[in-house]
Amino acid sequence: MTAGPYSTISSKLREFYQSVQEEDIPDRFVSLLERLDQAEKTAGCGVGMKDNTQ
Repeated sequence: MTAGPYSTISSKLREFYQSVQEEDIPDRFVSLLERLDQAEKTAGCGVGMKDNTQ
């Protein structure tokens, strides 16, 4: 049985996904997420609240 074109695509996608999983999250991004969490807590935002912007 020979490998078709889809097995090559599948293999490349697996390699790419694995490499992304192994990357560290940049400190700057982690800091931004922490600030966002804090801002949401301070503003009283919670899960399930609607965004009323139009």
